[in-house]
Amino acid sequence: MQNSKIVIAIDGFSSCGKSTMAKELARKIGYIYIDSGAMYRAVTLYCLNNNLIKEDSINESELKKVIDSLQITFKINPDTGKPETYLNGKNVEKEIRTMQVSDKVSPVSAIPFVRTAMVAQQQALGKQKGVVMDGRDIGTTVFPDAELKIFVTASPETRAQRRVDELTQKGTKVSFEEVLDNVKKRDYLDQHREVSPLRKADDALLLDNSNMSLAEQDIWLMEQYNRICEK
Repeated sequence: MQNSKIVIAIDGFSSCGKSTMAKELARKIGYIYIDSGAMYRAVTLYCLNNNLIKEDSINESELKKVIDSLQITFKINPDTGKPETYLNGKNVEKEIRTMQVSDKVSPVSAIPFVRTAMVAQQQALGKQKGVVMDGRDIGTTVFPDAELKIFVTASPETRAQRRVDELTQKGTKVSFEEVLDNVKKRDYLDQHREVSPLRKADDALLLDNSNMSLAEQDIWLMEQYNRICEK
């Protein structure tokens, strides 16, 4: 497989650092990074901004009318060198990372027609290969034939603390208990939804990064990538 580009699928639980590792791996090997979770967050943000979510109820009939017109793209921020999420041409990177969006993204992403629309966009983005994509169902549904599949996990408490640290860095104050509750709720919803529930693909490599540094994680990822490419 030397010199030919592959598809790398990184799945796992929320706040496992999937996006961080996927971005870094893509940067190192010169691949395109696609954040599938950001796509579902963008749909959720659209719902919140257009009053399609009332408490725990989602106005699915109205969302279904517009879902195919929601264009989600990624552009590199020239100052940071990192990809940012755009919804219908507007930069929404900061808005989609709020706790308000985090609290509603699992039920929105569980809607079958939302997943169908997003999977179609993701498959189109990855058609040319040379992509690293992270999410919940990349190795099982979006790219079941991906050459390298990784499933990431860590304890709920570890993941909640990482999320608190990340939000604090961005100037958002949240309590550990609130974030831990959100992590556990999302775990349950992600694993029990009807369409494309979160699960490890049979041929995915398991990575528990509870006690790994970012550097150790990056070394492990590069080892797996090189192993596949040397075949």
